[in-house]
Amino acid sequence: MLSIWAPGGIPEVTEGDDLAALVLATCERAGTPLEAGDVVVVTSKVVSKAEGRVRPEELRDAAFAEETVRTVATRERAGGGATRIVESRLGIVGASAGIDASNAAPGTVLLLPIDPDASARALAEALGAATGGPIGVILSDTLGRAWRDGQTDVAIGAAGIRVFDELAGQVDAAGRPLRVTRPCLADELAAAADLVKGKTRRLPVAIVRGAAEMVGSLDLPGARSIARAAEDDLFRLGTDEAYAQGYADGYDEGTAEASGPDVEDDE
Repeated sequence: MLSIWAPGGIPEVTEGDDLAALVLATCERAGTPLEAGDVVVVTSKVVSKAEGRVRPEELRDAAFAEETVRTVATRERAGGGATRIVESRLGIVGASAGIDASNAAPGTVLLLPIDPDASARALAEALGAATGGPIGVILSDTLGRAWRDGQTDVAIGAAGIRVFDELAGQVDAAGRPLRVTRPCLADELAAAADLVKGKTRRLPVAIVRGAAEMVGSLDLPGARSIARAAEDDLFRLGTDEAYAQGYADGYDEGTAEASGPDVEDDE
């Protein structure tokens, strides 16, 4: 059986706070101390706060430029402004490079942690040392999904946990071979944990118990391994951007036929 709960009482996190100590103390007060084999899912925003990844609102555009590797898609909004989907320096494709004002102090925005996997590893190491056994840690953040409305939490950092369930080479219940089946355990646990954390309850940490088979060495690959490699990405650009790039490439080749369907031949 899988049990997931969000212990209350974690205070507002500020730069320099010891997150491991806060999690341990909160679980003790709640009467549910951490046990070896537990998975701790932490909202990335509290990690950002502890690491000082806070910027004034007026520097948001500068932070966006700093965090962005490439633009994937841009769509103007009816009320003004634009939705910008980009690949961040962490390899995550999402809106605004993960920069967000929700649950930040007024007049400020939060950037994603510098290295979410390293942050998760440090937290897992400290929690494991305190509990005397391995603890898995996931840093979660909220993303939209291509082709589906709404958002869900995913893992942007992970340590001490298998992020994938490698089922390729096994057989299903009917005996058919599985060739590419690879559930992303870290994302599934991040989404499940958000059911008890929520976005408005001030519950930034969830404990998952009953998933000890997913917990392992701190040397296991982190959440960075979840990002799809560029050469395997079938949907690397938004529709408008892909069309514009194809049009530009055709024009650069100097062939009228490749320059677009509306180009007429003057000959």
